[in-house]
Order: sequence, then structure tokens, then C-alpha cells
Amino acid sequence: MHYQDALAEEIRDSAARLLAEDVGPGDITAQLIGASTMATAPVITREAAVLCGVAWVDELFRRLDASVSLRWHAADGDRLDAGQAFLELEGPARSLLTGERAALNLLQTLSGTATRTRHYVDLLDGTGVRLLDTRKTLPGLRLAQKYAVTCGGGHNHRIGLYDAFLIKENHIAACGSIEAAVKEARDIARELSVEVEVETFDELDQALSAGADVVMLDNFSLDDMREAVRRTGGRATLEASGNVDEATLRTIAETGVDCISSGALTKDVKAIDLSMRLIQY
Repeated sequence: MHYQDALAEEIRDSAARLLAEDVGPGDITAQLIGASTMATAPVITREAAVLCGVAWVDELFRRLDASVSLRWHAADGDRLDAGQAFLELEGPARSLLTGERAALNLLQTLSGTATRTRHYVDLLDGTGVRLLDTRKTLPGLRLAQKYAVTCGGGHNHRIGLYDAFLIKENHIAACGSIEAAVKEARDIARELSVEVEVETFDELDQALSAGADVVMLDNFSLDDMREAVRRTGGRATLEASGNVDEATLRTIAETGVDCISSGALTKDVKAIDLSMRLIQY
């Protein structure tokens, strides 16, 4: 399935799951409010952030109550200032309150991913190095978080185990050598990218000789990364991985590698503090 089609399906499925999880057979507390009571509800961020999750919230309220209108004052990927109202909902008060938590849970998580990614991308400014995510995503939110990374200016490494080869230590051991593993990958799907994870210069040389498209330098020191860049001479894309955080990111980039991958973009995400306030009329 094409990525965009898969993402659209994921948006529909996740909206349904979020409502089933939170609303279940019905919101009993919302029944305290008259069925005819109408309201507006601005949503604000209490901290600076990068917005992500618009399509999910649209779909969630479409499923919950199509009479609810949503007026967005920002788009996915936009920077938000602390205190900014970026969304206003209007419709039956019951529906606004019923959908509130499911919508904010999704928005705060995806915006958290996009915000951290943008922070890392800003730290790389001027280096020309691409920031990549990993498969270390929150369970059930793979495509959503991968999308959030792109909203923050980052790039997707691979979506799953199906769209690129990543040959690691155990694959090499099972195949007998790096050369054998790369050859087998080419025989299986020549059109897909082949990446080899290496821990030593000897393994780097083997990966280059085998014709790997990408070589992942696993926990190389800064000096060793610089030497790996010199040895590679542009024959393959070099990806740095391991011990990547905001303190080390820039210095790793300055070694000359082509890209840096970080699991922290998705697995260590901090939710953005969002708030919705109901205004009856």
C-alpha cells in the first residue's frame, strides 16, 4: 500500500479507536448538559510548539458528531506560541466535551513529536545533515509519529521492516558475511535500499566493497566518524547512530556524515500542554 493511502487509513482507524477507548458505550457525564445546549471551545497551547494532528482531530469529530465545526488557525508544521489559540470548535456542548480528551491526547502527542524534531532540526541548521527517525515509535502510532517527524522538518528512515533492508549483526552472522547478506538482499528486491550497520572499520570496508547503499556507523566516536567519512569518499551514504541527543547532535553532524538517526524523536516524546475551555451560548 502506498504511504499516503496507508496514512489516510490509519487516520480513520485511529480516530475510531480513540473514541472507542474513551467514549465506549456513551459519555455519562455529558448527559448532565442539555442536549440542545450549544457552545464554542477554543483550544490553546500553554507552551511553544509545532502543531501536528489536524486530520486526526477532523476525523474524530466527524465520526463523533458531524454538526461540530472546526476552525483551525494553524496548519500541521506551523510553530505555535505559548498561549496561542490555534483551534476553535463550535457545536453541541455535549459533543465538544465528549471529544475533548481523545482529541487533545492525540494532538499533544503528535505535536510533541513534531516539536522535538523541529528543535533537533534547528540545531543542525547550516550543516546539510538530514535528521532521521527510527522504528522506536509508540505502539500503535507508527505512521502518525512518522508523519509528525516530517511536520517537524525531519525525514523518515524506513516505515517498517518491509520498505528497506537494514542488515545488522545477527543478519550478518546468519548469512555468513556482510558480502553474502548484501548479495542476498539484492537478489530478493533489487529496487530497495540496502543498509548495513557496522561497528568497526573492517566492517565498514566490507560494507563498501559489497556495494551497500547506506552504512550505519553504530556508536562510532567522533574521530572514528571523521575517519569513516574519509574512507568512504562518497561511495555510500553514511548514517550516524547511537548516543544522539541535543548535546551531541551538532558535533556529530560536523564530522561530515550525511544523516543522523535518533530514536528520541518518537520514543521519548514529551506531550505538549494543551487546554480547551467551553463557552456556552
